[in-house]
Amino acid sequence: MRRLYEPMAYGPAPIADGFWPTTVEAIPEHAPLQGAVTADVAVVGAGVTGLNAALALAEAGQDVVVLEAEQPGWGASGRNGGFCCLGGAKASAPALLKRFGEAATRDYFRAERAAVDHVAAVLDRHAIAAERHSEGETLLAFRPSDNKGLQDLAEEMQRFHQVECEVLAKPALAERGFASPEFHGALTTPIGFALNPLKYVLGLSQVLLDAGGRLFGGTPLVALSRDGDRHLLTTPAGQVRAKVLIVATNGYSSDELPGWLAGRYLPVQSNVLVTRPLTAAELAAQGWTTRQMCYDTRHLLHYFRLMPDNRMLFGLRGAMRSTPAAHAKTRARARADFERIFPEWRHVETPFFWSGLLALARDLVPYAGPVPGMDRAWTALCYHGNGVAMGSYAGRLLAAQITGQGPETPAPLRAGLRRFELGRWRRALLPLAYTFYGLQDRG
Repeated sequence: MRRLYEPMAYGPAPIADGFWPTTVEAIPEHAPLQGAVTADVAVVGAGVTGLNAALALAEAGQDVVVLEAEQPGWGASGRNGGFCCLGGAKASAPALLKRFGEAATRDYFRAERAAVDHVAAVLDRHAIAAERHSEGETLLAFRPSDNKGLQDLAEEMQRFHQVECEVLAKPALAERGFASPEFHGALTTPIGFALNPLKYVLGLSQVLLDAGGRLFGGTPLVALSRDGDRHLLTTPAGQVRAKVLIVATNGYSSDELPGWLAGRYLPVQSNVLVTRPLTAAELAAQGWTTRQMCYDTRHLLHYFRLMPDNRMLFGLRGAMRSTPAAHAKTRARARADFERIFPEWRHVETPFFWSGLLALARDLVPYAGPVPGMDRAWTALCYHGNGVAMGSYAGRLLAAQITGQGPETPAPLRAGLRRFELGRWRRALLPLAYTFYGLQDRG
């Protein structure tokens, strides 16, 4: 397969020291496909997008087969930071308004809210215990000048989501359990919650099986073609013939499966470390006692949350390569940033660290719709680091497009994916972008 990163990115090394697998008794091993099968729908990728699409279709009476190269949740869906929140587009509200107009932009923002509600409903309806916590999410200003942006965002939230956000000045941060020398203000949006992403995706997998879906692990797609009026999916030991195809591989996609994806998504790395459980004395010493999921106003942002077992999860962006040396360097940078933001925890061990790939779109808007040039083929991808909610909902939207029943897909999510400059060499854009953003973050 033609992919953008070094082989390490697509193997087990980036998650060798992952935390989420330690929170489950065992990760079910779904057997690989052997021989030939037929189905109404074939889904490639057992992450939140593929599983939500497959579940909705199975519940609608479709015969669904899901193929996963590894095991459900192996990719970003099972290794992310567990933020189920507003987001999906990286484009600003003014950019969306300029491109799509007022009505379509409002439709898109309603979809962001619907995405959060969708995940909550799935968890409740199927009794998936995913360790939910946090009342919305909190944005923290890492510079005094960023407080103006918090006020502007509060107005935007009122305009597009009809919610009142709470804005805190620096003196109030410590009183509310956000004590850190790094931050100068906060804005809390009362929408969203944190969860254990691996428990969520494993729960989805079981619910799909209970609904009659078939799921094959250890089954990478190696070729995609046509067999009369059906899609023919070839795997190492079998084939699937299906009327409908869904490709749900996001940051782990290949540029030729299908070929339309070539140059239309840009995988980038996100990295997470997790501490040992913190004691009550350690929490008090730092003054960080809130269980809000948080992120900061940097372009190359940090995201973090105190989890129910008193471990701190701390993530960051900015890594450009996937090699042992680059992985070690990013881990050291994550640790240094952690110690700067939480100086009273310099002595606290961080035994867990891992990385994974999310995906960006050239126009900074996700896509959920048909694959151009292919009959009865759909895809959804490019959630810009907010795939727990938007990726889940995008899968539901694909199912609605296929069956004609369910929520309508807003026009911005159907606008398509423009190719990146440099095509297959588009990863070369990252050093330029990260340097630019890094300079802005210093200002």
